[in-house]
Formats: sequence, C-alpha cells, structure tokens
Amino acid sequence: MLIIITYDVSTVTAAGRKRLRRVAKVCESNGQRVQNSVFECKIDQMQLEELERRLLDEIDEKEDSLRLYRLTEPVELHIKEYGNFHAVDFDGALVI
Repeated sequence: MLIIITYDVSTVTAAGRKRLRRVAKVCESNGQRVQNSVFECKIDQMQLEELERRLLDEIDEKEDSLRLYRLTEPVELHIKEYGNFHAVDFDGALVI
C-alpha cells in the first residue's frame, strides 16, 4: 500500500527541533521525501502499524501534528506529478 505521511513539528524550542529531526529520520527509513515534511512510503499493514507507533513515540501531540493517508489502488489514478521532482518507482528496478 502507498502511504503519504505529513507532519508539522513545533520548532520553537530545542526539544522541538530534536523531535523534528527524529520524525524525519523515522520517515526516511520507510520511504522517500517528496516535500520538506511529506513522505511517500510503500509498505504493508504490519510495517504501517510499526511506523505509526514509532512516529507517535516521537511527536508531542500537544504541540505537533501528524497525518497518514492511505492511497487506494490503483495509485496511478490518484497521483499527478508536476515540476522537477521525480518519484522513485517502488516497483521498478533498483539502480545504484
């Protein structure tokens, strides 16, 4: 399944800036960054539950926000891309 994760972490304090870095690292370990605080992740249900748990462990629900969107299949019908960003083809060949 394709999951879109968006977050807004308060960076007013040093603790908030640390939370922001930790949230980004969790997201980077599961998908690709498509905007500053937006990630695409192609994961299964078990990975989604683990990712959600890890993200909830990092954020402060009183100061931050976190949204997870599950795109329905076929995702090609729900995504339009414009501009110079080219997403990774999760199903394509891995080229190093």
